[in-house]
Amino acid sequence: MKKEIDKKLQDKNIKPTAMRQLVFKVLTEQKTAISLPELEIKFEKADKATLYRTLKTFQENKLIHSIEDGSGSVKYALCQETCECQPEDLHVHFLCTKCNQTFCLNDIPVPTINLPNSFYLESVNMVIKGVCSNCKK
Repeated sequence: MKKEIDKKLQDKNIKPTAMRQLVFKVLTEQKTAISLPELEIKFEKADKATLYRTLKTFQENKLIHSIEDGSGSVKYALCQETCECQPEDLHVHFLCTKCNQTFCLNDIPVPTINLPNSFYLESVNMVIKGVCSNCKK
């Protein structure tokens, strides 16, 4: 597993430090997006600034993406293998209003937005809110 993690990090030009390996491992185990405060709970003894810098490094190197889902906390999730975080790579996110979990709906692309000629698209954030399948049971 450690060699796989190192390879994934190196493929994105990220030096595989111990903290980066641990954070990546946690992210791969997540079924939903995770916020920095939630990550801090998993790493009680870790320096908060180090965790934040790790997430920023991952994001800058297109290993993870951030989601502003309206919950008041930015959340992070792993990118798809081929993602370059371009508008055409973006997908819809789902925020459960009961459990407050945010899910990546990787198979649902963000609709194409036709902006006026003088506008340039940098990013899109589409969040659908409702009740997830776990809470609906």
